[in-house]
Amino acid sequence: MDPITVIRSRTVVMPSTNIDTDQIVPARFLTTTTKEGLGKQLFADWRYDAAGQPKPDFILNRPEAVGCRVLVAGRNIGCGSSREHAPWALVDFGFQAVISAEIADIFRNNSLKNGLLPIIVDDETHAWLLANPGVEVEIDLVHASLKLPNDRSVSFPIDGFARHCLTHGVDELGYLLSQDAKIKAYESRRHA
Repeated sequence: MDPITVIRSRTVVMPSTNIDTDQIVPARFLTTTTKEGLGKQLFADWRYDAAGQPKPDFILNRPEAVGCRVLVAGRNIGCGSSREHAPWALVDFGFQAVISAEIADIFRNNSLKNGLLPIIVDDETHAWLLANPGVEVEIDLVHASLKLPNDRSVSFPIDGFARHCLTHGVDELGYLLSQDAKIKAYESRRHA
């Protein structure tokens, strides 16, 4: 996965509440074990009509969404079943961060493990972001801060280990593998 330190991007706003993982990537697309190509199925039931054609009024199909790497969602995004395919689809589509006032715990953890930064903000900041779609924001993961266009900066919570993995572009297994020499040294001392 790609390292994340600073993200500068316009936002895409999906104000719906309780966006569950089956809406993010419908269950019929869960047969794949690879991350590549899942961006095409992101919000498939909302993005495409019965004939498989893009719905022109859906936000991700509109020109202003092109190139946006930050999704601002309504409360409780990622609720429902646990599936890594949801953050896989968001990342494959091009998102690097999801912002909301409430993010489901399992989705949040799956996102952190798969290169998607879930940001929980206070209600006032969330309401402002929902009311101002397409604004340019700056996310500084190193300092755990979100800078808004009005020069207001808010901090967000993030676990230190998750921050380390995201800023270095490694998942948990990648981190463990990077510690191989230290693990071998410890094991040899232990057996001696």
